[in-house]
Amino acid sequence: MKAIIAEKPSVAYELARIVGATEKREGYCEGGGFMVTWAYGHLVGLAMPEDYGIQGFNKESLPIIPKEFKLIGRKVKSGSGYVYDESSRKQLEVIGSVFEKCESIIVATDAGREGEVIFRYIYQHLGCNKTFERLWISSLTEKAIIQGFQNLKQGSDFNGLFEAGRERSQSDWLVGINATQALTVAMGDGLFSLGRVQTPTLALICKRFLAHKSFEVKNYFQLELSLIKEGTSFRSQSEDKWEDRSKSESIMRNLERCGVAEIKQVETKTGTIQAPLLFDLTGLQKEANKKLGYSAERTLEVAQKLYEKKFITYPRTGSKYIPEDVWSEIPSLILALGSRPSCKDSAGNIKWERYNKHIVNDLKVTDHHGILITENIPTRLEASEDALYDMIAKRLLESVSPACHRETTDIKISVLHYDFKLKAIKIISAGWKVINGNFEQEEDVLVTDFPDLRVGMQLNIEALKLLEKKTKPPMLYTEADLLATMENVGNTIENEEQRKILKTIGIGTPATRGAIIETLFDRGYIKRDKKSIIPTDKGMLVYEIVGDKKIADAAMTAQWEIAFEKIENGEIDAELFHAEVELAVNEITNELLSVRRALGDDTDLSCPKCKSKVLLREKVVKCTNDDCGWILFRKICDVQLSYKEIEALLTKRRTPLIKKMMGRNKKAFNAYILLDAAGSTSFEFEQNKKGKYK
Repeated sequence: MKAIIAEKPSVAYELARIVGATEKREGYCEGGGFMVTWAYGHLVGLAMPEDYGIQGFNKESLPIIPKEFKLIGRKVKSGSGYVYDESSRKQLEVIGSVFEKCESIIVATDAGREGEVIFRYIYQHLGCNKTFERLWISSLTEKAIIQGFQNLKQGSDFNGLFEAGRERSQSDWLVGINATQALTVAMGDGLFSLGRVQTPTLALICKRFLAHKSFEVKNYFQLELSLIKEGTSFRSQSEDKWEDRSKSESIMRNLERCGVAEIKQVETKTGTIQAPLLFDLTGLQKEANKKLGYSAERTLEVAQKLYEKKFITYPRTGSKYIPEDVWSEIPSLILALGSRPSCKDSAGNIKWERYNKHIVNDLKVTDHHGILITENIPTRLEASEDALYDMIAKRLLESVSPACHRETTDIKISVLHYDFKLKAIKIISAGWKVINGNFEQEEDVLVTDFPDLRVGMQLNIEALKLLEKKTKPPMLYTEADLLATMENVGNTIENEEQRKILKTIGIGTPATRGAIIETLFDRGYIKRDKKSIIPTDKGMLVYEIVGDKKIADAAMTAQWEIAFEKIENGEIDAELFHAEVELAVNEITNELLSVRRALGDDTDLSCPKCKSKVLLREKVVKCTNDDCGWILFRKICDVQLSYKEIEALLTKRRTPLIKKMMGRNKKAFNAYILLDAAGSTSFEFEQNKKGKYK
């Protein structure tokens, strides 16, 4: 008798059907020489500090670094504490009984790092020593499952995968537990959750928000030139930009009097835009956020449903390629798409002899290949599933379509000594762009027919127009933008040497990035503002405290992601890495415990009324002298005052200029906040260039 363990009941039932285990029992199925059972995801996890007999949120206990990690069954919150989840406890007993009755085990949890950890933690927690093999598949179709059972892999082949997953799990525990408790103890007011990936991600959002908020928008002017040739009118804009309206208007009048423009430069180049690769999970999440408005977590949830319904391959992949042996399956998948109305025309236009093979790369396939459809073509889906399925199907069609060929012409036009520029793009062969018709992504002017322009040619000016424009601040993050930055966080690192090393490295994994963003929402650190993500007051407070600390260092987190990959591949020793993590946790903990001296009870800031010390809290600044009772709410006109602004207010009686405060009339204004000897505040409004106050 062999045991099979799946990650979820739905998968277990499908496996049971295929192997003939048709007799349903309590928590498992039996038959055909197999007992098929299941987990409910992470049934077993790392024990919490109280399970080691350690009192939580106690300065003397920090840092908490277990000599050996304990594994416990899943717990759920109950009142002020946690209790064992009864359904999980029962299922663990079932799994233990199944393992005990069987000679060996087939591991059928999801084929990836998390799936491996789920099984191994259960296996170790139960004290099991039975031999096990691995079912490694990329889709849940009957064909894939049967092939997987015919090609079972040795369980020991995945020891590196488990070690990487275990180190990630333990590193997250060490950083999250110690950083959260250290900062909470230091602040002495509220709970401040921090994490290895969570906090650098929050820092990215806050930095972008502050850059956007502090950006000084300036007006500038450009001229737009309209010319006509062979009955075709076209426009170009001046290379020069002017801050002064009167100067730009004067230049425009001079050019109008001239009346003639000369073609100075015409350069035509042919170019190729290669078809996109297949989606990995992060790529799918970015596209679904842009086109469908789905959150990253929502996209994963829908994709997982499509996977479990056997319509797509494993979605939690970090690869955009397929191996050579999968390439032969592509024609039949595309042929099958002809039965789906939304894909029929596109699939019918692709010719096998013209298939683009650039998605085939054995070396770039990680645990799983890029996301594909399966031979099972859906006929009825929920609306969200339908939209995401079409996105995946059409990306497959795009990826195997020919490249897009185009002709780009750069034109420079002069009037007097002022230059105007224009870029005209002509599509020679649309290739993959026909699938979704996404020509709107082209920049500048997309043309089908453009007049023949030659150097030295003179044309009469049809019109000149003054364009009033504004400089644009850095864009706030959308979820798609944030995922892209997390995927390539190395590009954001200021240190040049580190940036080169970490250039293409991300934080988190494709499977966890969406969950990290959702955690920040759940913690109340970020919120949505239309399509943008911005920090809340609490999120900004955390960033002000830890933004320059090691816990928020994206470089450290990215380097650990590299280490996890190397552990998986047997390139570095897991124990040596773990020792480095413990040293970093000591540094992180000590840094955060010292925050108290800067922001907590030991602050040097004094009350404006009685000169006693003040306490800085999340929402207020208050005097420690109860008889005085002075208090200042940190949020003034929709702006949360930072520590530096409060420090300036209490020491200099005047803040720096605070921008974009919101008045009662819902109009933004900039002002200084003043503090008098009685502890009352007032505004001093920004002075303009002519010496008058706005």
